[in-house]
Amino acid sequence: MTLLYLVAGEASGDMLGARLMAALRRRRPDLTFAGVGGERMAEQGFHSLFPMRELALMGLLEVLPNLRRLARRLDETAADIAARRPALVVTIDSPGFTLRVAKRAKAQGFRVAHYVAPQVWAWRPGRVKRIAREVDRILALLPFEAPFFERAGIPVSFVGHSILESGADRGDAARFRAAHGLRPEERVLLVMPGSRRSEVGRLLPVFGEALARLSARVPNLRPVVPLAGPVEEAVREAAACWHPAPILLRGVVEKYDAYAAARENGAGLIKSGTSSLEVALAGVPMVVGYRVNPLTAAIVRRLIKVRFVSIVNLLADAPVIPEFLQERCTPALLAEALEELLTRPGPVATQRAGFERVMNRLRPPQGLPSEAAAEAVLAMLDEG
Repeated sequence: MTLLYLVAGEASGDMLGARLMAALRRRRPDLTFAGVGGERMAEQGFHSLFPMRELALMGLLEVLPNLRRLARRLDETAADIAARRPALVVTIDSPGFTLRVAKRAKAQGFRVAHYVAPQVWAWRPGRVKRIAREVDRILALLPFEAPFFERAGIPVSFVGHSILESGADRGDAARFRAAHGLRPEERVLLVMPGSRRSEVGRLLPVFGEALARLSARVPNLRPVVPLAGPVEEAVREAAACWHPAPILLRGVVEKYDAYAAARENGAGLIKSGTSSLEVALAGVPMVVGYRVNPLTAAIVRRLIKVRFVSIVNLLADAPVIPEFLQERCTPALLAEALEELLTRPGPVATQRAGFERVMNRLRPPQGLPSEAAAEAVLAMLDEG
């Protein structure tokens, strides 16, 4: 049996890991897996070394109080790799933790593939030299990443973005409306404040006030909030006082049905991140908002090297989606931008044309993204 050691640090990496495991097993049933992962990887029979949720932190001030615990988990992971002696270590996204694992694994003589290129091209280009010493290959989701890392001597496989496998564009709007008793004139407004506690704590009050302002100007709005496990209770508590009362969702099928309903005559208020790609795939016009701790923002602004924060805008190299970041992420500005999407067809058509261009850029040369990632991993195994 050949052992692969996988390390994921948050929900998006957990899903990538699960799809990668499934694609690898279809090709190599003899493979076994160990490491760190979450619920989706557990569904594939994966047993995590410790709960992945301990790693789901973001922002300088959120990480600092947890440094000692994170260091213990890093030591524990490195020791487990040394004891199990896998054929290959695959670290997945969450570079703050996983690249530290990669560095320790390389020092112990193991080969490492890192799945999801670190976004050092955006704000820390000098970091690429260190990454070259920490990994043997990068599996990149975005087409423009390969040239950047290859210039630093890191082999790269462009495998395409897993969002294309999500099914986010295959929801059933009629089913959603029937399940929740929505009248034909009611308009679904997706509200997605993120899956990390730090994100939700900063964005929910702003999003809630934006919703109140918007509903006073646009009739028949019905907010819909997909719930994410670690922050479910926080979202429930904050949304309890919203007006109009939101529909709270659990489960992927209902979420994608809500996307389809929002596509018909609604919009989305979305935090910056992978969720905006998912909503774009579904064709839902949106506004992006994001805030971090002010100190974190001050540091990042000195380092950032790109024009946009939204991945949709980065891929389009154009402001397809309105971005409201930090001090511009206010209820008034968000409500105004959403009102334009809900009352004017022109901006909606422009966004959807941009979404189509972006999705075409995200497709791998052949097959599905998880299949391309599996082929890249197997090629490394064959290399010895």
